[in-house]
Amino acid sequence: MELMKRKDVPEELTWDLTALYDSEAEWQADVEKVRLLAEEIEEGCKGRLTGVEAIHRCLDKYRAWMELIARVGAYASLAAAVDYGDAALQERDEALMRLDAQMSSRLTFIESEILEQDEALLRQAAGQEGPNRPYLLDLLRQKPYQLKPETERVLAALRPALGAPYQIYNMTKLADIKFPPFQAEGEEYPLGYSLYEDKYEYDPRTEVRREAYRTFYRKLREYENVTAAAYQACVQGEKIVAEQRGYKSVFDYLLFWQKVDRSLYDRQIDLIMEKLAPYMRKYARLLQKIHGLDKMTYADLKLPVDPGYVPPVTIEESQKYIVEGLSIMGKDYQDMIRAAYRERWMDFAQNQGKSTGGFCCDVYRRHAYILLTWQGQMSDVFTLAHELGHAGHSKLSNEAQSIFGSGAYISTYFVEAPSTMNELLLAHHLLKTNPDKRFRRWVLSSMVSNTYYHNFVTHLLEAAYQREVYKLVDAGGGVQAETLNRIMGETLKKFWGDAVELTEGAELTWMRQPHYYMGLYSYTYSAGLTVATQACKRIEAEGQCAVDDWRSVLASGGTKTPLELARMAGVDISTDGPLLDTIETIGGYIDEICRLTEELA
Repeated sequence: MELMKRKDVPEELTWDLTALYDSEAEWQADVEKVRLLAEEIEEGCKGRLTGVEAIHRCLDKYRAWMELIARVGAYASLAAAVDYGDAALQERDEALMRLDAQMSSRLTFIESEILEQDEALLRQAAGQEGPNRPYLLDLLRQKPYQLKPETERVLAALRPALGAPYQIYNMTKLADIKFPPFQAEGEEYPLGYSLYEDKYEYDPRTEVRREAYRTFYRKLREYENVTAAAYQACVQGEKIVAEQRGYKSVFDYLLFWQKVDRSLYDRQIDLIMEKLAPYMRKYARLLQKIHGLDKMTYADLKLPVDPGYVPPVTIEESQKYIVEGLSIMGKDYQDMIRAAYRERWMDFAQNQGKSTGGFCCDVYRRHAYILLTWQGQMSDVFTLAHELGHAGHSKLSNEAQSIFGSGAYISTYFVEAPSTMNELLLAHHLLKTNPDKRFRRWVLSSMVSNTYYHNFVTHLLEAAYQREVYKLVDAGGGVQAETLNRIMGETLKKFWGDAVELTEGAELTWMRQPHYYMGLYSYTYSAGLTVATQACKRIEAEGQCAVDDWRSVLASGGTKTPLELARMAGVDISTDGPLLDTIETIGGYIDEICRLTEELA
C-alpha cells in the first residue's frame, strides 16, 4: 500500500500531545513566557553573581526556564517529526529553535559570571547539596574550556546555524527524496524509507528484497553529494568549535560531555571489529544456508532465521508481551507501560514525511513520547520495549532529580543501557514461556538479529566509519561523497570479509543514519548494551537485589559518570572484561542457533 498522508492517519495510531498543551494558544502563551522569563533572569541576575547565595538564586530561576523551554520545544519538534512535508510545522519548529538560541545567548552570562569567580567560591557553591549541584559540578569540569563571555554569547546565538546540517539532512531524506515503485515477481511495490528499512529488508522473498535494495540505493545515489555537503558542514563546524575551546582533538571535544576518555571509545570499536566479526560471518553463512541463497549479499543480512515462525503481532498484543516481560521491574513500571498505551504516548503510524526508525523524547516532569513505525512484527515489540526503557529511565530520574541531574543530562555512553536492558529482559522472559526448540531458536535469533545486530553491528559499523571521518577532519582534511563512500565500503569489507558480497550501493549506507549529526553517538549503543548484558546476567542470577540496584542506577539520572553508574549495577567498565564477555555471549547465542538449526533439520 502507498503511504498515506498524515492527515489521513487514524487518531489511535498517533501520539497525543495534549499532555504537553491542550491548545495552540496555551503553547503560544508559554512561548511568550520563555522570552519574558529569560529577560527577567537577565535583568535580575546579570552582573550580580558574586556570592554563593546569589548563584543559587539565579540557578533556581534558570532551572524553571530550562523546564519551560524543554516543554515548548518538545511540543514543536514532536509535531514536526511526524510530518516533514508540512511546511507550517517545520517553520514553527525552526522558529522555536531560533527563539531558544536567542534566549540561550542572552543567558550565557550565567555560566560566564559563575566561572569568573574564584574557584574556591565555586567549589563552595557546588559543595552544597541541592538541585543545582550537578550543574555546578559540570561547570567546574568545563572551566578550562570556557571562552570569553561575548564569544560564548555568539556561539549560543549561532546554534541554529550550527544545527543546520542536521536540518538539511532530514529535509533531504524525509521531504525531498521520492522513491519510485519497483517491480518484482510480476507485481509493483511502493517504496519509501520506512517501507524499506522496516519491511523490505526483512522480506524472505529474494527477488522482492534484492530489487527493493537496488531501487532504494539507486535513488539514494542521486542525493549523495548534497548529503555529503551537509555532513561536511557538520564535522567541520565541530572541528572549529573544538579548536576554539582548546581541546586537543575533535574526539576529546565530543567525548567531554560523555564523561569518558578516548580509551573507552577506541576499545569499543576495536574489540568488536576484531572479536565479533567472526561470529557474525558465521551467522551470515547460516542465513545463506537456511534460505538457499546463491550468494550472501549485503541486501540479505536482515533475513529472519525462521521466516515461517514469525507470528504477526497486534499493538494490543504487544502490550501483553511487554507488561509481562518487564514484570521484574516492579508494578509501578508495569503501570507506566499500561499508561503509555492508554494515554497514547506512542506514535505507531506509517505516513509520508514521518521520521524513520524510533526514538523516545524525554520531557522533564511530563511523560515521554515514543516514535516508531508499526509493522506488526515481533521486531516492533522489541523496538517498543527498547523505547519504553528510555521512558522508564526518564520517569525514575525525573522524579528523583532536578532538571540539572535528570536523564536529559546523562552521558550518552550510558544512555542506551536502560533501553537495551528492556530488550534483554523481554527476550529472557520469552525463553522461559516455552521449551520448544523452534520457539527457542526464534527468540535467540530475535535477540541476535534485533537487539545485538542493531547495536553491536549496525551502529558499531557506523562508529568505525565515523572514527575514520573524524581522523581525516582532525588532520585538517575534508570529506566528500567519494571519500565517504570509500570509508564506508572499507569498513563493511573489514567486518564482513568474504562472507558477504558488498553489492553496489552498500557503500552509501552512511547516508541512512542521522546519528552522525549527534557527535560520537553511534558507538554508545554497543557500550550501553555491554552494561545491560552484564547487569541482566546479574538480575538473572541474583534477582530482586540486582533489580533494586538497577532501579537506583535509573533514578541517578545524570548525576554520576558512566563508570560510577555501571559500578552501581555491578559492572566494571574500567576493564575490557564486560565487553569481551558480551561478545562471547553473542557468539554463544549464534552457536546455539546453529546447533538448533541442525537439530530441527
